[in-house]
Parts: sequence; C-alpha cells; structure tokens
Amino acid sequence: MKKAIRSVLLSITLLLFFVACGEKDKSATKQNSDKKVIKVSMKFVDDEQTAKSFKKVVDKINERSKGSLELQLFTSGTLPIGKDSMEQVANGSDWISVDGVNFLGDYVPDYNAVTGPLLYQSFDEYLRMVKTPLVQELNKLAEDKGIKVLSLDWVFGFRSMMTNKVIKTPDDMKGLNIRVPTSQLYTYTIKALGGNPVAMPYPDTYAAIQQGVIDGVEGSIMTYYGTKQYENVKKYSLTRHLLGVSAVCISKKTWDSLTDEQRTIIQEEVDAGALDNLAATVVLENEYTQKLKEYGVEFNEVDAEAFNKAAAPVFNEFPQWTPGIHDRIMEELTKIRQDIKEGK
Repeated sequence: MKKAIRSVLLSITLLLFFVACGEKDKSATKQNSDKKVIKVSMKFVDDEQTAKSFKKVVDKINERSKGSLELQLFTSGTLPIGKDSMEQVANGSDWISVDGVNFLGDYVPDYNAVTGPLLYQSFDEYLRMVKTPLVQELNKLAEDKGIKVLSLDWVFGFRSMMTNKVIKTPDDMKGLNIRVPTSQLYTYTIKALGGNPVAMPYPDTYAAIQQGVIDGVEGSIMTYYGTKQYENVKKYSLTRHLLGVSAVCISKKTWDSLTDEQRTIIQEEVDAGALDNLAATVVLENEYTQKLKEYGVEFNEVDAEAFNKAAAPVFNEFPQWTPGIHDRIMEELTKIRQDIKEGK
C-alpha cells in the first residue's frame, strides 16, 4: 500500500514539474515573441564618429528596454542606405535610417531648402534652426509620409572638396567628376559650383577614385579621415558648401507600435547620442586636421564670395519647394544670428 502511495505521489510530482517547465517555456517564448527587433542602417564605417556614437545609443536602448527592444546596428552600407533606406522607413519596416537629411527631401522637399548650400556659418546656427517652428512643421509633414523624425542633430562637419587639385574658385571645379549622394540638392549644388556630379554609394568611392571614374568626393573632415580617402586624394579645399548632418528616422508604423516607455527610451538615447556625437566631432575635427596634414594632405581656403554667388541659383532649381521658403529660412537665420550675438 505504501509503495502504491509513493508511486502516486511521485507521478503527481513529475506531472507538476513538467507542467511548471511547460509554463516556463511558454513564458520564455512569449517574452521572446514580444521583443521588437529594429534594424539600424547607416553608411558610416565603424571608425567614424557617427557610427561610434550610435553604437552607444543602440547599446543603451537595448540595455534600458530590458529585452523588449533589440536594435541591430549595420554600418558601412551593409544594409540599404540613402534613398533605399528611407524607403524602408516610409514603407513601414521595423527600420531606423541614419543618413543625410537630403533623403527626407524626397518626401518633404523643403528639408532640402533648410539644408541648402552655403546657409550656415556654424553648427550652432543649424542646431537652432531645426528647433524652429518652420522645421517642426516639416517633421509633422514627414509623419504623414510614414516617417517619424527622431533627430536632425547628428552633425559630422561642413562638407568640402577632396581632390588632387587645389580648388580656390568655381572655375577650378570645371571638368572634375565629383561623387555626390543620390540627391537632387547635391547634384545641383556641385553642378552650380562648376563640377560634374556623379551619383554613387559612398562605399564605392574609394575604388572609383583609384580607377579614375571620379576625380574626388565632397565630404567632411571626419569622413575624409575615417574612410582613409587621404590615401587617394591629397587636397582639401574648404568650400564648406553644405553642412554634413544625418537625420535619424524610424518608421511611423513601428513607432506607433511601441509602448510609451519604449518610445521614451529611444528618443532620450538618440538625443543624448547626438550631443555625444557633437562634442566628439568638435574635438576630432581639430585632431583629424593635424593627422591629415601628417599624411600629406594640403588644406586651402577658397574664395567664399565667389562660391556663394555660384550657389545662389540652386534655390531656384526646385519648383516643388514652398514659394518663399528661402526668404523664411533667412528670416529665421537673421533672428538666430542676433540671438547668438546677444548671448541668448
């Protein structure tokens, strides 16, 4: 009798054990299925500051979300970048694009006006501009296109010319094939400045220069050093024709599917990362300038007035821009510059 009772008790114990294990497995499976996996795509290589700063962002978001979010960072153009990346966002993929503001301009054209050629004289001017009602209105229009703009603050320096020819005036640009992103703004800008724009993905430029397909690229000091273009081209002409800045955009569909806590975590870390990136960029620009000189790079100033005059017609090339947008931008810039002057 006792043996029978022990047998029954053992059976019950085993049954309870397996039920508990089953419930645990179900719980683990449910927790895993609740995890939101979001891919993050960028053109920047691992050694570039934007990639380094965003790696911190991804790690912090994953840590703070306690397993409910898994952001996966893909650098160096491993996943679609540029226009193709923004399409992933607009089409509702679980995707974050870290790329030029100009790609937002394909959906809301006035972004291209806000980042137009030779507008800004400092990082501070631009960073104040993106906080204005003008740009906030554009962000709302982007949401109507399926794009949630998380940040426009990821600056990586003013863009200038990397070639093997000293450029001082627009006349010196004539006959030079210069790589540009697949963007009308960049195409029109380089053309207005005298060069021949050649659209191609940035990761292809290193070989393209060596093969003579292009004569150079335009980009920031950070990009120049980070991508080792100094091995190909030794002249850096400081046209400062456009500000190098990335927009961080997530699918509106994905954003709306997140909890309030998840959205807060993502926004806070993206904003913190932008500040980290900016601080590092300011320091590294000076450091990289010295290193580039050690690698034999020659820096030269340009005729700023001549380049400003050459770039002016670009603002007339976009009939899709809101009429008077350039005047409105300049009104905001006038206020911003006055505030900076007064220490506000």
